[in-house]
Amino acid sequence: MPTYAYACKDCSHDFEIVQSFTDNSLTTCPECHGTLRKKFNSVGVVFKGSGFYRTDSRDAKGSTVSAAAAPAPAAAPAPAAAS
Repeated sequence: MPTYAYACKDCSHDFEIVQSFTDNSLTTCPECHGTLRKKFNSVGVVFKGSGFYRTDSRDAKGSTVSAAAAPAPAAAPAPAAAS
């Protein structure tokens, strides 16, 4: 369940509370019974797992295509035999 931060408009009391997504927002301050406002904070982004590094898809030379994935060169057509 998410944690929400609230601040009172009257007494400046700040607090956090764990609420369900379906719970209604709080409207009265538990200390002075004044009006509350919900505070919004920036959310940090966390990347988990591999594949998020610049060097993950590069070989030692710095090429973005590995030798195993590179297409094979086209074979030259064989010269026609003279009869």
